[in-house]
This record gives sequence, structure tokens and C-alpha cells, in this order.
Amino acid sequence: MNKKDNILIVGAGLCGSLLALRLAQRGHQITLVEKRPDLRKVTQDAGRSINLALSDRGLRGLRLAGVEEAAKKLCIPMNGRMIHDRENNTFLSKYSGRKNEFINSVSRPGLNMVLLDAAEALPNVKIIFNHGCETVDLPQASATFKNYETNEEVTLSGDILLGTDGAGSAVRQSMFMHKKFLFSFSQDWLTHGYKELEIPATNDGGYRTYKNALHIWPRGEDMLIALPNLDGSFTVTLFLPYKNSDYCFENLNTPERVTEYFQKEFPDALALMPNLAEEFFNNPTGPLGTVKCSPWSTYGKTLLLGDAAHAIVPFYGQGMNASFEDVVVFDEILDKYEAKKDEKTDWETVFSEYEANRKKDTDAIADLAVDNFHEMKEHTASPLFQKKRKLETAFEAEFPQEYYSKYSLVTFNEHISYEEALRKGRAQDKAILNLIDDGKLPESMPLQEKLKLVKRETKEIMHDDSVVKNLK
Repeated sequence: MNKKDNILIVGAGLCGSLLALRLAQRGHQITLVEKRPDLRKVTQDAGRSINLALSDRGLRGLRLAGVEEAAKKLCIPMNGRMIHDRENNTFLSKYSGRKNEFINSVSRPGLNMVLLDAAEALPNVKIIFNHGCETVDLPQASATFKNYETNEEVTLSGDILLGTDGAGSAVRQSMFMHKKFLFSFSQDWLTHGYKELEIPATNDGGYRTYKNALHIWPRGEDMLIALPNLDGSFTVTLFLPYKNSDYCFENLNTPERVTEYFQKEFPDALALMPNLAEEFFNNPTGPLGTVKCSPWSTYGKTLLLGDAAHAIVPFYGQGMNASFEDVVVFDEILDKYEAKKDEKTDWETVFSEYEANRKKDTDAIADLAVDNFHEMKEHTASPLFQKKRKLETAFEAEFPQEYYSKYSLVTFNEHISYEEALRKGRAQDKAILNLIDDGKLPESMPLQEKLKLVKRETKEIMHDDSVVKNLK
């Protein structure tokens, strides 16, 4: 294996840290540069990142780099969605009918620290903090950074440059501004933003509500969610329109108005949040958007990965998992093309094949995440949706090898592509909802007959969708 490549990685968040760790394990010399301070040495600002849900695709990436067990120590299993209705009733909607399938609530900073520690422990990794990327010389795989401590500029270079610097990527911006090739870019914002709040732990460090679930208060246009933390608290996220609504971020402008809103829509949550008004006005309101772009690589020298290439909204809990899966796919392609002995790695071929393999899947999970936004805030408490979920859970419990819901295809099947999960999952949803609505799945029908009917209807829908697609 060629161990002489010097790789410059811009962005030491979750994707960049895992990528640096894995490429260093393959023998490359890594320089990892991050604009923020070392999060292991400074206190993190509150309200700046949605809690993360770690699932099978993400765990696969951590396993590849040998840090899965360390990461699991930070995790709290969540077996399903705990739905809170308007009458303060709750019910648990399990994520899967199969045993031992769950997602994990995990701290973004905590997981980032695990990855940074593992990368930094390797002799061929150098990590530089407090250096913001200003410009990128794409053909030369070099970048100019501003040292935020001294205000000086420094230029760093590698044999290749990998941009993992998030949704606001400076590396992607350099591609966008470059005049010598065509670069497509879209950024679609939701009309909703988000604000992080907290349900604190009890005085003895316990949990104020059920620990092992993702709590959801679906209210049609608005939504509140809560994920558990190891210290007994819950990170609460409010999703709300910016404006043009009876209650929106624009008009929730006094403590009294905020309390009134929560008393009306989320009274059981309000009872658990003694610091609501203070947190509401102290914590920032964040935007929610989808980024798609192409190409991801230029000159065989520079490549985008993670959110820099495909930022998505958080409603499938797959943003981090998709980024970690990027590392897995990239690693698999390196197995095919990485140079042996004294030969030079053909990075242009690596980059090209990586994008050809990966982009269709990141486009698919971006679309699925927007779908799930509407499902979570509008449909999770509806009787029709609950009938569908009850049936799917029964299918998965009784026929665990024969049926996977759309959610399970995305979340618990890391060997199925996002594109396939989208195509099959949407068809299954449509089939079940149509059959329930038409009264063709009566309670008296045996479960196995219901499954046969759902499979037949799904197959017909997928065939019709394929015909329509080919006619376009």
C-alpha cells in the first residue's frame, strides 16, 4: 500500500474526524483542520445542534474504524416514538417489530471527542484548531486559513484535499465560485426553524419522563421532540414556522407569549421545563435546509463528503449516519483503487466512482428526511397512521425476514441503499394505506394473508412507478 499520500482534511466535525481516523489507519499522513476551538477544552454553547440519533449505518462506520464500543458507552437506546397527544395521553409506537432493533440518543460533542481522541492518538495525524478556511486552490489541493488566535493567514496543502466542513462549507463555496467548470448547487430551506430547550434532570439525577424513547408532540404545523441524555436531562427541540402562523418564532416575543403557547399546545412538556422562558430567549433559532450539489470533486485533487456535499434536514435521524456511511463507501472504493507498493493512487478515479456510487443515495435520504418531517408533525398521532404502524409492527414481529417497513429499511438495514429503501418503502406505505382505507385488510383476515396482499399491491405499485419513470 502507498503510505506516502499527504491528505488535508478541512473540518473536524463528526464526518471529518471519522474520515481522518480511517485514512490514518490506512497509512496516510493526515492534517485535519477545524475552525472552532478544540471542543475537548472549551464549554460548548447551548442550543446549537440537534441531538443525534445513531443507528445501524452510523454504527457500521464506527465499527470500521474500531471505535464502535467506545461510542456505545455514550448511547441511550430509544425503542420507539413516545407520542404525546393534545389530551396529555401518551403511547409508544415502536420503531420495529423485531427484537433488538432500536436507535440511540447520543451527544454530538461526546461522540466527536471519541473520534478526535482516537485520531489524535495516531502518529500520522496532526489536528489544528481555530483555523477558518478562507480560500481553496482546487487544482493544487491547498487552502488558506485564518488563525483566529493571531489573525495571521497560513496556507496548507496536501496531495489531495477533502472538504468535510459542513453545510456552510468553505470548500464547496470555492467550487461554486470557480470559473473553469460547471458546478450545480441548490439550497432549499423549510419555512420552519428550530430551537433547542431542555427538560432538566430531577434533583437526584433521574429522568422526569420515560427514558428509552424519542418523545414527540405532533401538532400538525408545529412539533416538539425530546431525546434523553446520560445526565438525566432531555434535549428538547421545538420546530415552528418562522412567520405567518398564530404561533411562530416571529410572534413568540415575550415570556408570557411563550408560556401561553406551551400551555395550549404542550402542557405536559411545560410542566417538565422550569427554565423554558429563559432558554427560549437565550438559545438561537436555527434554520432547516437541504443542500445538493455536483460535482463533488474537481481536478482529481479535491472532494466533498458529509454535509458539505449533501446536508439534510434532521427528521429521519440520518444526517450523521449518512456521513459515516460516506466514509464506509469511500473506504470500500479505496480498497479497489488505492496504490500498491510505490505506485501513485489514482485519486481522480476514486473520487469519480465514489460520487457515482453515492450521490443517488444521498439525494434519496434528503427526500426521505423531508417526507418524514411532514409525517412526524402531522400524521404520527392519526388513527390511519397508527393502524399502518400497528400492522407493520405485527408483520415484523411474526415475519421478521419477510417484511421491513420503510423506517426499518432506512434505519436498520445498512446493506440496503437509501435509494432502494426510498423506492420500496414509499410503495409499501402507499399499498398499506390504500388497502386500509379501502377496507381490504379487515381484522378477521389472517396476518399472513394480509402480508401476501400488501406484498402483491406493493409489487404492482413499484412496477407502475418504474413504467412511469421510464416513460419520462
